[in-house]
Formats: sequence, structure tokens, C-alpha cells
Amino acid sequence: MPVLYPVFALFVLTAFSTLRLAYLRLTAIKKGEVDPKFYRDYQGYEEPMKLRVASRHVINLYEAPVLFYTASIIAYVTQVGGFTIVFLAWAYVLLRYLHSYVHLTSNKVLLRFRLFALSQAVLVVIWIVVFISIVRQHVA
Repeated sequence: MPVLYPVFALFVLTAFSTLRLAYLRLTAIKKGEVDPKFYRDYQGYEEPMKLRVASRHVINLYEAPVLFYTASIIAYVTQVGGFTIVFLAWAYVLLRYLHSYVHLTSNKVLLRFRLFALSQAVLVVIWIVVFISIVRQHVA
């Protein structure tokens, strides 16, 4: 069960970012900073940079983290990985929170990239640990 706690923590980040984006978009429309017609097909108008960054960030939270959710659920269902998976899962989530903070504040590209790359490396290790654990479970 402890492997699911980081899953919920990442969901909180994703939900917060999505709700924040909705708020930013509605506020921008009310202020006349963006034409609401833009959101029909995301063409023909320009979205302010702050909104483009927030939009891209939310999209990013629906990409690679899906692999994290999948690996976590596999680890939970097959009961593999133990402390190692829980530790790695929390490391992944912490890196994603840090990545979000940098992306949505200073947006320092090199730092943001390093955090993203490190989170991806942790995600690969999670998958390797889950795979090896499952193989060992079936061989034993």
C-alpha cells in the first residue's frame, strides 16, 4: 500500500496544475488578454506566454507520469519492489514537484531540464526494479 501514496501525491500536483490553468485561462479571457475563440481549436489567436507555459506544463503532467502510475500500480498489484520502489516513487514525485516549481516560476530551462532528466532516469530505474522483481517472483 505505501507505493500508492506517491501516486496520490502526483495526482494532487496534476489536479492543482490543471485547476490553476483553468483559473488562468478564465482570468485572461475576462481581462481580454485572450479571445475565447482561441480555445475552440487553439488556432487563429495568440495566447499570452504565461498561459502557454502553464498549458505546456499540464500537458507534460499527462505524458511521462502515466508511465509512473502504471509502474506503481503494477508494483502494488504484484506486490513487488518493497522499500526500493516506495523510495524511488517518492524520489520521482519530489523531482516532479521541483520540476513544476521551476517551470511555473523562474522557468530556468537548464535547471528544469536537469530535474526532468533526473525524474526520467528514476522512472527508468522504477521500471527496471519492477521488471526484475516480477521475474524473480516467477522464477522462485
